[in-house]
Amino acid sequence: MGDMDVYGLIGNPVGHSLSPPMHEAGYEALDIDARYVTFEPPADGAVAAIEGAEALGVAGLNVTIPFKQDVLDAVDPDPLAARIGAVNTVDFTGEHPRGYNTDAAGAVRALRDGGVSLSGTAVVVGAGGAGRAVAFALADEGMAVRIANRTESKADALAADVREGGVGEAPSGDDPDATGHGLDELESLLADADVLVNATSVGMEADETPVPAEALHGDLGVLDAVYRPLETRLLQDAAAVGATTVDGGRMLLYQGVVAFERWTGRDAPVAAMDDALRSRL
Repeated sequence: MGDMDVYGLIGNPVGHSLSPPMHEAGYEALDIDARYVTFEPPADGAVAAIEGAEALGVAGLNVTIPFKQDVLDAVDPDPLAARIGAVNTVDFTGEHPRGYNTDAAGAVRALRDGGVSLSGTAVVVGAGGAGRAVAFALADEGMAVRIANRTESKADALAADVREGGVGEAPSGDDPDATGHGLDELESLLADADVLVNATSVGMEADETPVPAEALHGDLGVLDAVYRPLETRLLQDAAAVGATTVDGGRMLLYQGVVAFERWTGRDAPVAAMDDALRSRL
């Protein structure tokens, strides 16, 4: 590879990924000699992919569906990734591959960038991979977290993981305030909430929303993790009542920014990466 660093993404499928142009815009802006490429291992190939990348001298990898849990067996996860139970960024520069979850930090930075205060109560819709990352991240910010999911038992299980610290060790201090709920409780949960995050795929169709419009109010900060379309029905409804809205492109951007900074040790050129991302959304 000479002096050029190689970074990349493993997933299946990965053809739709916007990570390559976003990261390469960052390298170009900072005059870093690096490339970002995609790899599509077979469904059972996560561990072999990590081992192969390490052997080939790859500097870092992002990890997407369906490998975020599988790669835990091949890396040393940091405490947050261990607690979430998923890795989406791997750094190979140490003695052993180190795993991180930048979805969590990406959600926090997206909300803050959008002018949302991370205090009070947050309602997270969805208990899947994105919901796990967001729930742990907001709990670590000191927010009370209410998780609403179609299958209430999954919301209860995630809330218990957040309270207990998940797979790894929770931060010291009081146990987090986290509870699980069904979607039928959304209206009552949101009445006194400060932040709402949609961590489901509902909204990829323009007329779909996971939250009834009448449950929204102007004191909410609303992040929709869906980024196609950028202006989802949920964000339209939230804007109509005066809520602060943050689109899914921001979360996508900042999870990439956090990975970029982890790998390169430099402040990411956020504007250049954002321009490259939004030109393709």
